[in-house]
Amino acid sequence: MPLKWVFNWQPNAGSIVNSQILNEVSQCVESINGVKEGRWKATLTFYKPMIRDQALAAELPRDFLGVSLPEQPNKYYFILRGHKIVLEADSSIQLIMEKLQSYKSRFALNFEGFQYQLGDFQLRVGKVAPTHSENLRGIVMEVEYLPISSLEKSRQIMEEFVDIWQDAVSKRSLPGHFMHIEPNFSDYGLADYYTSQHTAVQYAHVMHQLIASVQAVQAARN
Repeated sequence: MPLKWVFNWQPNAGSIVNSQILNEVSQCVESINGVKEGRWKATLTFYKPMIRDQALAAELPRDFLGVSLPEQPNKYYFILRGHKIVLEADSSIQLIMEKLQSYKSRFALNFEGFQYQLGDFQLRVGKVAPTHSENLRGIVMEVEYLPISSLEKSRQIMEEFVDIWQDAVSKRSLPGHFMHIEPNFSDYGLADYYTSQHTAVQYAHVMHQLIASVQAVQAARN
């Protein structure tokens, strides 16, 4: 499958993410001839263990995430960041978990916005907000290169495209920038050939970065 890089918006010190920045970024995609194709949505869920026996509490993973992706509607992905494990399951696993009551959803975040076509690239720009809330928590962007599935073979062209994109964004003098920190996929047993499991791992890492930036803003206020 085509490979993608997932970015999150890193606000400058003292600034916050807002819908105006999201609108400006969307306009920026259109300014470099991105053609709007429709909406997209991914969801990330934080799970907590339903502990019946406190003696087992230390053995149960705390950093347990579930991810649903629009390109794989019949699949569901679990990530244990602490253990460097990613698993692909049938989407029905969510109902099974609910019935077993082994893990319960603590809270969920939606990543949703618009998808754009730009030559051989597909861009998705969207907001991060809690389920059942419009409270903006962050901005994400996916850059997907359609012709190649190899991480290494596509690296140079991805970096060149990102340079063009960052240049276009910088002209708008927005209070922040998009950041891409590639996870070490081999830690999760993932190879050079790109799969949806790579995407799920990227979302888990982006979520970690978003939480860190929110905590930094809160610390600055205090």
